[in-house]
Amino acid sequence: MTLIDPYFKKYFELLKNNIDSFEDYKSELDSFIQQLDLIRNSNAKIVIAGNGGSAAIASHFSVDMVKVGKIRCTNFNEPSLITCFSNDYGYENWLQKAIEVFTDNSDLVILISSRGESKNIINAATWLKSKGIRIVTFTGFSVNNTLKGLGDINFWTNCSSYNIVEITHLTWLLSIIDKISLGSEIKVHK
Repeated sequence: MTLIDPYFKKYFELLKNNIDSFEDYKSELDSFIQQLDLIRNSNAKIVIAGNGGSAAIASHFSVDMVKVGKIRCTNFNEPSLITCFSNDYGYENWLQKAIEVFTDNSDLVILISSRGESKNIINAATWLKSKGIRIVTFTGFSVNNTLKGLGDINFWTNCSSYNIVEITHLTWLLSIIDKISLGSEIKVHK
């Protein structure tokens, strides 16, 4: 038997601790699930966005929310949309402009940013806040990041490693989809 490399042991311990920190967000989780119920019952929609790895998380969440969660959800990971709006309004403003077009006042917007400092995400959040549209944030790194300060419901992971933060956000978001679609039944195959 070989011993696991100490790097991986430490890495997976850190990942487990970050995923487990979701327990610190019981009231936020309850509020988030209530918001999802409101969205489903009002036929509103979820808009979710992020950059880079967070954009991939947004895509995964959006597809599963529609398919499994049965709630309308969209994300903005279409290159022609991003480049069109970036060309016309600047990269810092493309997301805000896309959200202005696609989002209604009754919608819920989820913004993911590992550091919570992406200018395009912050500009979108600032605009959403000015319109009274509900914002859920997923961030990491500094507990006092800008995006977290703009959200109505905030989930933060205490880590400064992009991949740990992104894996944590993905795990948390997908667990929420499973909760609303499966209830309390988790399927385990032996």
